[in-house]
Amino acid sequence: MLHRILVSPVTRRVGSALLTLFGVAVAVFLMLRALPGDQITAAYGTEAAALSPEQRAALEAYYGVDQPLIVQFFTWLGAVVTGNLGFSARAQQSVLEMTVLALPVTLELALLAIVIALLIGIPLGMLSASRPNALRDWVGQGVGLAGLGVPAFLLATTMLAVSAQALGFNPNGLGFARLWEDPVRNLQQMLMPALVLGFGIAAPIMRTTRTAVLEVRGLDFVRTARAKGVPPRRLQWRHVLRNALIPIVTMTGLQFGYLLGGAVVVEQIFSLPGIGRQVLLGINQKEFAVVQSTVLVIAMLFVIVNLLTDLLYRRIDPRVRAA
Repeated sequence: MLHRILVSPVTRRVGSALLTLFGVAVAVFLMLRALPGDQITAAYGTEAAALSPEQRAALEAYYGVDQPLIVQFFTWLGAVVTGNLGFSARAQQSVLEMTVLALPVTLELALLAIVIALLIGIPLGMLSASRPNALRDWVGQGVGLAGLGVPAFLLATTMLAVSAQALGFNPNGLGFARLWEDPVRNLQQMLMPALVLGFGIAAPIMRTTRTAVLEVRGLDFVRTARAKGVPPRRLQWRHVLRNALIPIVTMTGLQFGYLLGGAVVVEQIFSLPGIGRQVLLGINQKEFAVVQSTVLVIAMLFVIVNLLTDLLYRRIDPRVRAA
C-alpha cells in the first residue's frame, strides 16, 4: 500500500514540485546575494551612512547577515515554511501581509486575462482550422501573429492614450478599489489590463487550437462520425474539440502560471497593486526579504497550477489515467 502511494503519479508530481521550489529558493537567494551592496545599506538608504560600527553590527546580527550564507539560507527557508516571509523595512509591514493584499489583485487579473484569451483564442483557432489556407485562416493567423508580435507595454500605453484622448477615461485616475469594496470601479480598472494580457495569450492558444483541431480532424474516428452523418457543428464541438483539449489545456496552464509573475509591466503601467509590482518595488529598493519570499510564492503558485493541469489531463483523457 505504502509502495503504491510512493510510486503513484500524483506523489511523483508532488515530489517533483517540491524539488522545483527548493531549486527556485536556492537560485533566488544566491542571485540576490550576488547583487552589489549590502542589505543594511539597501534597507536604510542614506541613513545607513550615519550608523556607528556598533549599530551596524547590531543590525547585521538582527537580520542574520553576519552568519555564513548556508546558515542564512536555511534560517530563511525554515521561517518561510512556518509562514514567516520576513519584514519590509521600507513599508514597515510583514511580507506576508503585503502578499495577502497583493495576491488577490494578480489572481483576479490573471483569471480575467485567461477568460478573455480563451474566448478569443479557441473560436478563432477553430475558425482557422475549418478552412485551412482560406481567407478566414489567414485572418485568424494574422490576429495570432499580431498578438505575439505586439509588446504588452506598447499595447497598454496605446490603449491608455486612446482611452484618455477619445473617451476621457483614465482607469489610473480612479484610485484602486478591490472587487469586494466596489465591483463596478474594480472592473473598470481591471478590464483594460486584462484585455492587454488576454490578447497576448490568445495568440498561442489560437495557434495551439488550430494545430490540435487539424490533427484530430484527420483521425479515423472523426471520418467515421462524418460518414455516419453527424451534423458538422456537433462533430466540431463534441468530437473534435473534446479530443483536442489536452494541448489547449497545457498551453492555458502554462500561460496562467506565466501571468502570475509576468504581469509586472502591465501592473506597473496600470498602477495595480499586484504581486508583480511588489517584486518590482522590492528589486528597486533592494529589499531581499520582499523579493525572495514573493518570488517563492509566485513559483509555488506556478507549480500548483501546473500540478492541477496534470491532474486535469487525467480527467480529460482516459489514456493518461491508464499510463
